[in-house]
Amino acid sequence: MSDITFYRLVIADDHPLFRGAMREAVAGLFEKVEIAEAGSFDQISEILDRGGDVDLILLDLAMPGVRGFSGLLYLRAQYPSVPVVVVSATDDPSVIRRCMDFGAAGYIPKTLGVDVMRQGITAVLQGGLWTPPDIDLDASADPEASAALARFATLTPQQVRVLMMLSEGLLNKQIAYELSVSEATVKAHVSAILQKLGVESRTQAVIAASKIEIGQWPPATAAAPH
Repeated sequence: MSDITFYRLVIADDHPLFRGAMREAVAGLFEKVEIAEAGSFDQISEILDRGGDVDLILLDLAMPGVRGFSGLLYLRAQYPSVPVVVVSATDDPSVIRRCMDFGAAGYIPKTLGVDVMRQGITAVLQGGLWTPPDIDLDASADPEASAALARFATLTPQQVRVLMMLSEGLLNKQIAYELSVSEATVKAHVSAILQKLGVESRTQAVIAASKIEIGQWPPATAAAPH
């Protein structure tokens, strides 16, 4: 990478030791770099909302505050100009393909060595996409999974957050408190979520949301009723 370019990166992982290892791997790529660390999903948002351009987010899918792909989905909707590279212990090809479908700029399994990780990060910062070379991104997708992905992609960032909180069992008044909005606003978001996901109840919405958890791709059960 150019030694005259200044980069700002966020390493988001709930394991401090892995964040430290990633910091060392990333720092070795640059002459000038600022690296912020986030141990929870809320900390990612705090860092991004403080302002200043972030060039790349290195995101673990399994973090406090998110379930499955919901964190990636929210970041791509809320901060579309910031590329996200998923760094995960999962190397399942279907999970990698889903992450790329949801707008990730890259996917780096944690099992890969430092040199390969650096190759992936470099490729993304240069404007490209990167996945392990043995992953076929053009493999035929499950029609049901593709339809569900398309529905989730229509949700706004706030609707994604509301759906995440519904999945955690929060009531409207609790969601309103967490998001600093009125209960009426939450109800409007819930109605929009039901319409966009093609379901009729909060329970069905939560069932649909469960299908964006890692273990559910490709979906093992039928989609929620329309």
